[in-house]
Amino acid sequence: MSAAQPDRALREEELLASVIADLIGNVRHVAVGNASPIPATAALLARERGGGRPYVSLLQSRKHNFFTGGGVELFDCAGQGRIDVFFLSGGQIDGQGNINLVSIGDHDKPQVRFPGSFGSGYLYYVVPKVILFRTEHSRRTLVPKVDFISAPGTSPDHVHRTGGPVALVTNRCAFAFDRARRRFRLQSVHPGHTVEEIVAETGFAFDCPADIGETPAPDAATLKLMRERVAPELAEIYPRFAERVFGISADRPQSLALGA
Repeated sequence: MSAAQPDRALREEELLASVIADLIGNVRHVAVGNASPIPATAALLARERGGGRPYVSLLQSRKHNFFTGGGVELFDCAGQGRIDVFFLSGGQIDGQGNINLVSIGDHDKPQVRFPGSFGSGYLYYVVPKVILFRTEHSRRTLVPKVDFISAPGTSPDHVHRTGGPVALVTNRCAFAFDRARRRFRLQSVHPGHTVEEIVAETGFAFDCPADIGETPAPDAATLKLMRERVAPELAEIYPRFAERVFGISADRPQSLALGA
C-alpha cells in the first residue's frame, strides 16, 4: 500500500500532528523524545513546510539524531539555548501545567508507578516552547492537582526561567497556556467533540471564551507532505505507527512508499 492516499479519510493522528506543527512555528531546532510518534510527525512536517527549517532531532532515530552522548548532550544543548521546542507529557497534568511522571497515591506506597521524570524538570525550565501532549483526555489524566510534581508548569516571579508550557494538545481539543495567569485557555475543539464534553472530561478549571471554534483540518498540501514525505521517514523510527496510520512499512523502499 502506498503512503500517498489523498482520498482516504483524515485520521486523528494526522489532525493532531497538523495542530502541533502549527504550534511549532518558525523556530531553529525542535527536539523530540522517545516514544513520541505524533510529535515526531509534527516536527518533520514543520521541517518539510519550512524547506529544511527547523532542524529536527529525534532521540529515537539514528538518522535524525546528532546526539552521541544521549541525554547529557540534549541537556547541554537545551541549557545553551539551542533547543526551541520540546514535548512533554505525564500520567497526570493539572491546570497549572504541572506534570506527574512518578506516581499516583502516597509516594511511599503508590497505587501507580510511572517511568520517572528523566530530565523533564530541567527541560521544562530552559526550553522556551514546551508543548504538552496527551492522547487520553479524561478526568483521570487531566486533574485538579497532580499527586507528584515531576516538573512544575510555572515558577515564582523571582525565579529566572526561560522555558515553560505554551499549549496542551489532547485527542479532544487544544488548549493555550497563559503563563502570566498560570492557567489554560480552551483554544479549539477537535471535530466530533463539543465544548460541553471538554468541560465534563477535564478535571481542572480553564478559561473558555464564548467563540470557541473547531480545530481546522490540515489542508491538501499539508496532508500530501505528511503522507508522501514524512511517513516514509517515520517508518525507520516508528514502524508500527507508520504502518497503522499511513500504510507503509520500514522494509518498503521509499520510492514505492512515495507512490513513484
